[in-house]
Amino acid sequence: MKRSALVYCCFGAWIIFSACAKKSDDQSTVTPPVDPPAAQDTTPKAKYDITLLASSNAFLTTPEVHAMARQDYNELSGIAASQLNKGILYVHDDYNGNRTVVITNANGDDLGQIILDNVSTRNMEDIAVGPGPVAGKTYIYVGDIGDNNAARTSVAVYRFEEPIINNADATTKIHITAVDKLEFVYPKTAVNAETLLVDPLTKDIYIATKQSTKSILYKAPYPQSSTGPNPLFSVLTTNFDLLTSGDISPDGTEIMLRSKGQIWYWKRGATQTVVQALLVAPETVPYAGNEHQGEGVGFAADGSGYYTDTEVRDYPGAISNISFYKRK
Repeated sequence: MKRSALVYCCFGAWIIFSACAKKSDDQSTVTPPVDPPAAQDTTPKAKYDITLLASSNAFLTTPEVHAMARQDYNELSGIAASQLNKGILYVHDDYNGNRTVVITNANGDDLGQIILDNVSTRNMEDIAVGPGPVAGKTYIYVGDIGDNNAARTSVAVYRFEEPIINNADATTKIHITAVDKLEFVYPKTAVNAETLLVDPLTKDIYIATKQSTKSILYKAPYPQSSTGPNPLFSVLTTNFDLLTSGDISPDGTEIMLRSKGQIWYWKRGATQTVVQALLVAPETVPYAGNEHQGEGVGFAADGSGYYTDTEVRDYPGAISNISFYKRK
Protein backbone atom coordinates (compact mmCIF):
# COMPACT_ATOMS: atom_id res chain seq x y z
CA MET A 1 0.00 0.00 0.00
CA LYS A 2 1.25 3.41 -0.86
CA ARG A 3 1.98 5.84 1.94
CA SER A 4 -0.68 8.34 0.77
CA ALA A 5 -3.35 5.65 0.68
CA LEU A 6 -2.43 4.54 4.16
CA VAL A 7 -2.74 8.10 5.43
CA TYR A 8 -6.20 8.49 3.88
CA CYS A 9 -7.38 5.19 5.37
CA CYS A 10 -6.18 6.13 8.82
CA PHE A 11 -7.80 9.56 8.56
CA GLY A 12 -11.14 8.05 7.48
CA ALA A 13 -11.08 5.55 10.31
CA TRP A 14 -10.41 8.37 12.77
CA ILE A 15 -13.43 10.34 11.47
CA ILE A 16 -15.72 7.33 11.78
CA PHE A 17 -14.45 6.52 15.28
CA SER A 18 -14.88 10.14 16.40
CA ALA A 19 -18.45 10.28 15.09
CA CYS A 20 -19.37 7.03 16.83
CA ALA A 21 -17.74 8.14 20.04
CA LYS A 22 -19.56 11.51 19.92
CA LYS A 23 -22.86 9.79 19.27
CA SER A 24 -22.21 7.42 22.15
CA ASP A 25 -21.27 10.33 24.41
CA ASP A 26 -24.40 12.28 23.39
CA GLN A 27 -26.64 9.31 24.13
CA SER A 28 -25.09 8.79 27.53
CA THR A 29 -25.83 12.37 28.57
CA VAL A 30 -29.47 12.51 27.43
CA THR A 31 -31.93 11.94 30.29
CA PRO A 32 -35.43 10.99 29.18
CA PRO A 33 -38.24 13.04 30.73
CA VAL A 34 -39.88 11.54 33.80
CA ASP A 35 -43.43 12.38 34.90
CA PRO A 36 -43.65 13.73 38.44
CA PRO A 37 -45.08 11.25 40.94
CA ALA A 38 -48.86 11.37 41.23
CA ALA A 39 -50.11 13.28 44.24
CA GLN A 40 -51.01 10.85 46.98
CA ASP A 41 -54.66 10.82 47.97
CA THR A 42 -54.62 11.37 51.71
CA THR A 43 -58.40 11.47 52.13
CA PRO A 44 -59.35 9.10 54.99
CA LYS A 45 -61.30 6.01 53.96
CA ALA A 46 -63.95 4.28 56.02
CA LYS A 47 -62.95 0.63 56.37
CA TYR A 48 -66.08 -0.97 57.82
CA ASP A 49 -68.21 -3.40 55.83
CA ILE A 50 -71.68 -1.85 55.44
CA THR A 51 -73.18 -5.30 54.90
CA LEU A 52 -72.14 -6.38 58.41
CA LEU A 53 -73.56 -3.62 60.61
CA ALA A 54 -75.47 -3.93 63.87
CA SER A 55 -79.07 -2.74 64.09
CA SER A 56 -79.98 0.08 66.44
CA ASN A 57 -82.81 -0.50 68.91
CA ALA A 58 -83.25 3.21 69.69
CA PHE A 59 -86.28 3.72 67.42
CA LEU A 60 -89.59 2.00 66.77
CA THR A 61 -89.58 -0.16 63.67
CA THR A 62 -93.09 0.78 62.52
CA PRO A 63 -93.43 4.41 61.44
CA GLU A 64 -96.38 6.77 61.72
CA VAL A 65 -97.29 7.50 58.10
CA HIS A 66 -99.36 10.44 56.85
CA ALA A 67 -100.20 11.35 53.27
CA MET A 68 -99.36 14.82 52.04
CA ALA A 69 -102.49 16.94 51.70
CA ARG A 70 -101.20 18.14 48.33
CA GLN A 71 -100.38 15.21 46.11
CA ASP A 72 -98.97 17.48 43.42
CA TYR A 73 -95.85 17.60 45.57
CA ASN A 74 -94.71 14.37 43.98
CA GLU A 75 -90.95 14.89 43.72
CA LEU A 76 -90.18 15.33 47.42
CA SER A 77 -86.44 15.21 47.92
CA GLY A 78 -85.46 16.61 51.33
CA ILE A 79 -87.03 17.09 54.75
CA ALA A 80 -85.96 19.21 57.74
CA ALA A 81 -87.58 20.20 61.02
CA SER A 82 -87.97 23.84 61.99
CA GLN A 83 -86.02 24.90 65.07
CA LEU A 84 -88.00 28.12 65.41
CA ASN A 85 -91.61 27.07 64.73
CA LYS A 86 -92.78 24.12 66.80
CA GLY A 87 -94.10 21.21 64.76
CA ILE A 88 -93.26 22.73 61.39
CA LEU A 89 -91.44 20.71 58.73
CA TYR A 90 -89.83 21.96 55.53
CA VAL A 91 -89.82 19.84 52.37
CA HIS A 92 -89.25 20.58 48.70
CA ASP A 93 -89.59 19.10 45.24
CA ASP A 94 -86.42 18.60 43.21
CA TYR A 95 -87.60 19.56 39.71
CA ASN A 96 -85.34 21.93 37.79
CA GLY A 97 -85.98 25.58 38.52
CA ASN A 98 -87.92 25.07 41.75
CA ARG A 99 -87.38 27.87 44.26
CA THR A 100 -90.12 26.99 46.73
CA VAL A 101 -89.84 25.45 50.19
CA VAL A 102 -93.05 23.71 51.24
CA ILE A 103 -94.35 24.27 54.78
CA THR A 104 -96.00 21.21 56.35
CA ASN A 105 -96.00 19.10 59.52
CA ALA A 106 -95.91 15.44 60.57
CA ASN A 107 -99.53 15.06 59.39
CA GLY A 108 -98.66 16.30 55.89
CA ASP A 109 -100.95 19.33 56.19
CA ASP A 110 -100.77 22.04 53.55
CA LEU A 111 -99.39 25.04 55.44
CA GLY A 112 -98.28 27.15 52.52
CA GLN A 113 -94.94 27.97 50.93
CA ILE A 114 -91.73 29.89 51.36
CA ILE A 115 -90.74 31.45 48.03
CA LEU A 116 -87.16 32.50 47.34
CA ASP A 117 -87.35 35.70 45.32
CA ASN A 118 -84.63 36.60 42.83
CA VAL A 119 -83.15 33.11 42.97
CA SER A 120 -82.53 30.77 40.05
CA THR A 121 -82.02 27.10 40.91
CA ARG A 122 -81.23 24.02 38.84
CA ASN A 123 -81.73 20.92 40.99
CA MET A 124 -82.61 21.28 44.69
CA GLU A 125 -81.84 17.94 46.35
CA ASP A 126 -81.66 18.39 50.13
CA ILE A 127 -82.53 20.81 52.91
CA ALA A 128 -81.23 21.50 56.41
CA VAL A 129 -81.86 23.84 59.33
CA GLY A 130 -79.02 25.10 61.51
CA PRO A 131 -77.02 28.07 62.74
CA GLY A 132 -75.53 30.68 60.47
CA PRO A 133 -73.68 33.97 60.41
CA VAL A 134 -75.75 35.72 63.11
CA ALA A 135 -75.51 34.15 66.55
CA GLY A 136 -78.81 33.12 68.10
CA LYS A 137 -80.64 32.86 64.76
CA THR A 138 -81.50 29.75 62.79
CA TYR A 139 -81.20 29.42 59.04
CA ILE A 140 -82.66 27.25 56.31
CA TYR A 141 -80.14 25.77 53.87
CA VAL A 142 -81.36 24.49 50.50
CA GLY A 143 -78.90 22.37 48.55
CA ASP A 144 -78.98 23.06 44.81
CA ILE A 145 -76.41 20.29 44.36
CA GLY A 146 -77.98 17.79 41.96
CA ASP A 147 -75.98 17.10 38.80
CA ASN A 148 -77.08 13.87 37.12
CA ASN A 149 -74.82 14.48 34.13
CA ALA A 150 -71.84 15.63 36.24
CA ALA A 151 -71.55 18.71 34.04
CA ARG A 152 -71.97 21.70 36.36
CA THR A 153 -68.98 23.96 36.87
CA SER A 154 -70.26 24.76 40.36
CA VAL A 155 -73.14 23.99 42.70
CA ALA A 156 -74.88 26.16 45.27
CA VAL A 157 -76.46 26.18 48.70
CA TYR A 158 -79.01 28.91 49.38
CA ARG A 159 -79.08 30.13 52.98
CA PHE A 160 -81.69 32.40 54.51
CA GLU A 161 -82.89 33.28 57.98
CA GLU A 162 -85.69 31.04 59.17
CA PRO A 163 -88.93 33.06 59.28
CA ILE A 164 -91.39 33.12 62.16
CA ILE A 165 -94.54 31.29 61.01
CA ASN A 166 -97.82 31.93 62.80
CA ASN A 167 -101.26 30.48 61.94
CA ALA A 168 -100.03 29.00 58.70
CA ASP A 169 -102.53 27.51 56.26
CA ALA A 170 -102.74 26.63 52.58
CA THR A 171 -102.83 30.31 51.60
CA THR A 172 -99.62 31.23 53.39
CA LYS A 173 -96.99 32.70 51.07
CA ILE A 174 -93.76 33.92 52.63
CA HIS A 175 -91.45 35.72 50.20
CA ILE A 176 -87.75 35.76 51.09
CA THR A 177 -85.62 38.44 49.45
CA ALA A 178 -82.49 38.21 51.63
CA VAL A 179 -80.93 34.98 50.40
CA ASP A 180 -77.22 34.15 50.49
CA LYS A 181 -76.00 32.15 47.52
CA LEU A 182 -73.07 30.02 48.65
CA GLU A 183 -71.36 28.77 45.51
CA PHE A 184 -69.13 25.68 45.71
CA VAL A 185 -66.53 24.17 43.39
CA TYR A 186 -65.27 20.59 43.61
CA PRO A 187 -61.48 20.12 43.65
CA LYS A 188 -61.34 17.95 40.52
CA THR A 189 -64.35 17.25 38.34
CA ALA A 190 -68.09 17.78 38.66
CA VAL A 191 -70.03 15.08 40.46
CA ASN A 192 -73.65 14.35 41.33
CA ALA A 193 -74.80 14.81 44.93
CA GLU A 194 -78.07 14.74 46.86
CA THR A 195 -76.92 14.95 50.50
CA LEU A 196 -76.42 18.17 52.46
CA LEU A 197 -75.23 18.34 56.07
CA VAL A 198 -74.79 21.42 58.27
CA ASP A 199 -72.80 20.88 61.45
CA PRO A 200 -74.54 22.86 64.24
CA LEU A 201 -71.35 22.81 66.32
CA THR A 202 -69.03 24.37 63.71
CA LYS A 203 -71.36 25.73 60.98
CA ASP A 204 -69.31 23.78 58.43
CA ILE A 205 -71.23 22.57 55.36
CA TYR A 206 -70.82 19.04 54.02
CA ILE A 207 -71.91 17.56 50.68
CA ALA A 208 -71.90 13.79 50.13
CA THR A 209 -71.82 12.51 46.57
CA LYS A 210 -74.31 10.09 45.02
CA GLN A 211 -72.18 7.47 43.30
CA SER A 212 -72.32 3.73 42.78
CA THR A 213 -70.59 1.72 45.53
CA LYS A 214 -69.03 4.80 47.11
CA SER A 215 -69.62 8.31 48.38
CA ILE A 216 -67.10 11.09 48.89
CA LEU A 217 -67.77 13.61 51.63
CA TYR A 218 -66.74 17.18 50.83
CA LYS A 219 -66.42 20.00 53.35
CA ALA A 220 -66.77 23.77 53.08
CA PRO A 221 -65.43 25.22 56.33
CA TYR A 222 -67.24 28.10 58.02
CA PRO A 223 -67.36 30.96 57.22
CA GLN A 224 -68.46 30.41 53.64
CA SER A 225 -68.31 33.31 51.21
CA SER A 226 -71.49 34.60 49.58
CA THR A 227 -69.60 36.77 47.09
CA GLY A 228 -67.46 34.21 45.28
CA PRO A 229 -66.87 30.50 44.79
CA ASN A 230 -65.94 28.40 47.83
CA PRO A 231 -63.57 25.46 47.36
CA LEU A 232 -64.79 22.07 48.54
CA PHE A 233 -62.29 19.75 50.24
CA SER A 234 -62.59 15.96 50.14
CA VAL A 235 -62.49 14.78 53.76
CA LEU A 236 -63.78 11.18 53.67
CA THR A 237 -64.37 8.33 51.25
CA THR A 238 -67.02 5.76 52.15
CA ASN A 239 -68.57 2.77 50.40
CA PHE A 240 -72.19 3.87 50.75
CA ASP A 241 -74.12 3.33 47.54
CA LEU A 242 -76.23 6.09 45.93
CA LEU A 243 -76.85 8.31 48.95
CA THR A 244 -79.99 10.44 48.71
CA SER A 245 -80.01 12.49 51.95
CA GLY A 246 -78.58 13.03 55.41
CA ASP A 247 -78.92 15.11 58.56
CA ILE A 248 -77.18 16.09 61.79
CA SER A 249 -79.33 16.46 64.91
CA PRO A 250 -79.84 20.00 66.27
CA ASP A 251 -77.52 19.31 69.21
CA GLY A 252 -74.86 17.84 66.92
CA THR A 253 -74.69 14.46 68.68
CA GLU A 254 -76.35 12.28 66.02
CA ILE A 255 -75.81 11.83 62.28
CA MET A 256 -77.87 10.02 59.65
CA LEU A 257 -77.28 9.14 56.01
CA ARG A 258 -79.69 7.30 53.75
CA SER A 259 -80.11 5.65 50.39
CA LYS A 260 -83.40 4.67 48.79
CA GLY A 261 -83.47 1.44 50.76
CA GLN A 262 -81.47 1.88 53.97
CA ILE A 263 -80.67 4.39 56.74
CA TRP A 264 -77.40 4.57 58.71
CA TYR A 265 -77.01 6.14 62.14
CA TRP A 266 -74.05 7.40 64.21
CA LYS A 267 -73.75 8.65 67.77
CA ARG A 268 -71.15 11.40 67.71
CA GLY A 269 -68.75 11.73 70.62
CA ALA A 270 -68.45 15.03 72.45
CA THR A 271 -64.98 15.70 71.05
CA GLN A 272 -65.42 14.11 67.63
CA THR A 273 -65.53 15.94 64.33
CA VAL A 274 -68.06 14.83 61.75
CA VAL A 275 -65.36 12.90 59.89
CA GLN A 276 -64.07 11.22 63.05
CA ALA A 277 -67.62 10.11 63.84
CA LEU A 278 -68.23 8.73 60.35
CA LEU A 279 -64.98 6.75 60.41
CA VAL A 280 -66.58 4.56 63.08
CA ALA A 281 -68.98 1.86 61.88
CA PRO A 282 -72.60 3.06 62.07
CA GLU A 283 -75.71 1.17 63.05
CA THR A 284 -78.68 0.69 60.77
CA VAL A 285 -81.98 2.17 61.92
CA PRO A 286 -85.52 1.15 60.98
CA TYR A 287 -86.80 1.74 57.50
CA ALA A 288 -90.13 0.17 56.60
CA GLY A 289 -89.49 0.07 52.87
CA ASN A 290 -92.79 1.88 52.36
CA GLU A 291 -91.39 4.47 49.93
CA HIS A 292 -91.14 3.92 46.20
CA GLN A 293 -88.16 6.24 45.91
CA GLY A 294 -87.04 7.17 49.41
CA GLU A 295 -85.30 10.54 49.26
CA GLY A 296 -85.22 12.59 52.46
CA VAL A 297 -84.32 12.05 56.12
CA GLY A 298 -84.30 14.52 58.98
CA PHE A 299 -84.20 14.50 62.78
CA ALA A 300 -87.13 15.87 64.76
CA ALA A 301 -86.26 19.20 66.37
CA ASP A 302 -87.03 17.87 69.87
CA GLY A 303 -85.03 14.66 69.42
CA SER A 304 -88.13 12.48 69.47
CA GLY A 305 -87.30 10.58 66.27
CA TYR A 306 -86.70 11.09 62.57
CA TYR A 307 -88.72 11.74 59.43
CA THR A 308 -88.45 10.42 55.88
CA ASP A 309 -90.17 11.36 52.63
CA THR A 310 -90.31 10.02 49.10
CA GLU A 311 -90.58 10.90 45.45
CA VAL A 312 -93.50 9.27 43.60
CA ARG A 313 -93.59 11.04 40.24
CA ASP A 314 -92.62 7.93 38.28
CA TYR A 315 -95.03 5.63 40.13
CA PRO A 316 -98.61 6.23 38.94
CA GLY A 317 -101.11 5.87 41.76
CA ALA A 318 -98.46 6.06 44.51
CA ILE A 319 -99.08 8.31 47.51
CA SER A 320 -96.70 11.07 48.54
CA ASN A 321 -96.32 10.78 52.31
CA ILE A 322 -94.21 11.54 55.37
CA SER A 323 -93.08 8.81 57.75
CA PHE A 324 -92.01 9.34 61.36
CA TYR A 325 -89.91 6.84 63.32
CA LYS A 326 -90.37 7.51 67.02
CA ARG A 327 -87.55 7.17 69.51
CA LYS A 328 -88.25 4.50 72.15
